[in-house]
Amino acid sequence: MAALDAWKHCPRCASPITPQKGHVECGACGYRFWAHSQPTACALVANGQGRLLLARRAGEPERGKWDLPGGFLAEGEHPLDALRRELREETGLEVEPLDFVGAWIDRYGTGEEAPWTLNLYWTASIVVGELHAADDVSELRWFDPAALPPSGEIAFHTAEVVSAWRSRRLGGQAESALE
Repeated sequence: MAALDAWKHCPRCASPITPQKGHVECGACGYRFWAHSQPTACALVANGQGRLLLARRAGEPERGKWDLPGGFLAEGEHPLDALRRELREETGLEVEPLDFVGAWIDRYGTGEEAPWTLNLYWTASIVVGELHAADDVSELRWFDPAALPPSGEIAFHTAEVVSAWRSRRLGGQAESALE
């Protein structure tokens, strides 16, 4: 089920509408809206010993699994500002984004109604702050890159992101700690 399939009435004028593939258009008022993936911004934060910060998810989806800190962009928010805000909210840390790691597409949950996400990842350095789990995070922990939790304990596509990050750090050499 696409995100707009359930729309039956125009959100502006309440006229009946029929969603088209990937968009809706109201014949009465001309309102148009396109389905899209919801953007997120997340960070790979390593400490001075090279350990990676992971956050245990406090809620669904993927409750109890390890994830990278970050979250959804607010409307009109720049991804790097969202990254800084989310890290402050979830970890208590002020961070500075560094290198772009990549973009991954995923679903935020399971089933046909789970929204699609466009997940953007950067490395980030700690500027200041006291590490503490807050917001939708129940625990924060530093992990040695060679001793990360098994992939079954990691949320979403995080294992792929961490693998890409480790590969870059090792100059393209692959590791098997996530397998």
